[in-house]
Amino acid sequence: SSRIVRSYIVIWFYFFALFCMLGFFIGILYANIVSKDYITSMGIFNDFFLNEYAQTDIGMAEYAWYIIRIRMMPVILLFALGCTRFRKGIVVAFLLWTGFSCGMIMTSAIMKMGIKGIVLCLLAMTPQFAFYIAGYVVLLWYLFSYPESKWNLTKTVCFLLLIALGIVLECYVNPVLMKMFLKTL
Repeated sequence: SSRIVRSYIVIWFYFFALFCMLGFFIGILYANIVSKDYITSMGIFNDFFLNEYAQTDIGMAEYAWYIIRIRMMPVILLFALGCTRFRKGIVVAFLLWTGFSCGMIMTSAIMKMGIKGIVLCLLAMTPQFAFYIAGYVVLLWYLFSYPESKWNLTKTVCFLLLIALGIVLECYVNPVLMKMFLKTL
């Protein structure tokens, strides 16, 4: 019985990874074919913006509220849409969109900054992203495996703790790491 459950989990893990990678690939293609001119003209990866970010003092209280609002919006949307009969499609769409967004951002960073762009993107997700991924896996797994899986107190505590840790790390650790990296550019 536990062997079957493990096999089931592994299959769905590969299913989740497949949709994320498919979205990533589509994002790369889109960035290179459809929006290449737009990407090369946008300013988020230009030297002026990065220098301004490195020199700006961040008001932690305002920044924390901003991060909470930005990070909780997809959670609330997923919970709300997960209450519909389209929950499995919502999970697939979320994974595709997440992969697509990552593909677009990574391609944009490479087009504008080369290898430093990859490092910048990876550093921008450090260390909070591991906690966000783990929290979203709890939520997405529940939505995808419902009604076989039930939401309970353990899932609630685990999910909230992971998302909260991600937010705290994004607010207080990531800006320090980003500034250290940007000062070396």
